[in-house]
Amino acid sequence: MTNIYPTALVAAAIAFATPAAANELREDLAADMPGLMELYRDLHANPELSFEEYETAAKLATRMRDLGFDVTEGIGKTGVVSVMRNGEGPTVLLRADMDALPVVEQTGLPYASTVTATPASGVTTGVMHACGHDTHMAGFIGAAQLLVDHKDKWQGTLVMVLQPAEELGLGALAMLEDGLYTRFPKPDYALAFHDAAAPVPAGTIGYTPGYALANVDSVDITVKGIGGHGAYPHTTVDPVVLASAIVMKLQTVVSRNSSPLDPAVITVGSFHAGAKHNIISDEARLQLTVRSYSDESRQLLLDGIRRVARGEAITAGLPDELMPEITVEEPYTPSTFNDPGFSEARAESFRQRFGEDRVMQWPAVMGGEDFSQFRRAAPDDVESMIFWISGTPQAMLDALEENGTPLPSLHSPFWAPDAEAVIATGAEALASAAIDLMPVGGN
Repeated sequence: MTNIYPTALVAAAIAFATPAAANELREDLAADMPGLMELYRDLHANPELSFEEYETAAKLATRMRDLGFDVTEGIGKTGVVSVMRNGEGPTVLLRADMDALPVVEQTGLPYASTVTATPASGVTTGVMHACGHDTHMAGFIGAAQLLVDHKDKWQGTLVMVLQPAEELGLGALAMLEDGLYTRFPKPDYALAFHDAAAPVPAGTIGYTPGYALANVDSVDITVKGIGGHGAYPHTTVDPVVLASAIVMKLQTVVSRNSSPLDPAVITVGSFHAGAKHNIISDEARLQLTVRSYSDESRQLLLDGIRRVARGEAITAGLPDELMPEITVEEPYTPSTFNDPGFSEARAESFRQRFGEDRVMQWPAVMGGEDFSQFRRAAPDDVESMIFWISGTPQAMLDALEENGTPLPSLHSPFWAPDAEAVIATGAEALASAAIDLMPVGGN
């Protein structure tokens, strides 16, 4: 998950109003918080990489069974699905992601991770919950406890999903392909939250109706050439020059082919060619990340990349058999769309519960989140929303205000959110939203 910086909100970063009146959920949650914080610290100290969340999944599955859920493990390799039926009514899916990142932690926390692992790259590295998924899981368990303790307040079916491999953008799809919507009740509504390194007080909720996060495509371009001696470039077709032309021309796909009202990004993140000063190689390799919102915009960008690469190769004089090879990685992470009416209704409910100053509409971002798959799998049946919860500690906000010290981003080895604020807000928000969506006696 990407970091977000809703800069228009900085002016609101100092304090929020007194919350709504105390309520039963908040009082019960206060009693649960010591145990939830202990769980958070354990999860933080023992992170696991994508599709390797075996111990994490097992310990959380045990907790869900102890709460009375019907629990199934191993969905989508390491995912966990917990179901509780409580009479006739809607089906609500609540989701938390479990995986950590290959990052060496540098927060200085007393419970900092010292775990190491070897991911698919083959390079042994530290492992850290640098994206805050540990707060998501603790908030998820807190919501489950509240909903079990207040079964008299809701009526329907609760499906609670612990998802693997969000950081790869593959976990939600793996669970769906393993029968999430056929082996278990298909939801009417799906909800999730994500912590944010945002310049607003910890515990602030941000939401975005409509497109909230982007399609994420990874594209590889192998640029062919005709190699030779660096002293005799006229006898070659230099793939470095050709690839450089492709890199520059790709920017016109966004600036001249895509509508300026339709956000789009093409970033070349890697350019590799050659091995020696005086040798013109016969190949260059480019790696791109491509971001968009709509399916139509995504197709326009991918078609444009293919057109530019081929056009520049023709201009360079390459024959057909040496045209660039373009690979679009599949599956890709589709954009996240928050159903507007559904999102506005949830936001209004949050305002009534937490206070006006703690709920803000935030701009969409070009990062990706595979929570999108839960809606995309049944767009005519499932209304969904993912919302943000700021985890920025007050000391970081003070430093930003006083001397402009930048906030650490999500995925930073220095990201240490105000976990208590994120967990408490997340647990109460998820539980209260589920209760609103499954009223006793129906609408």
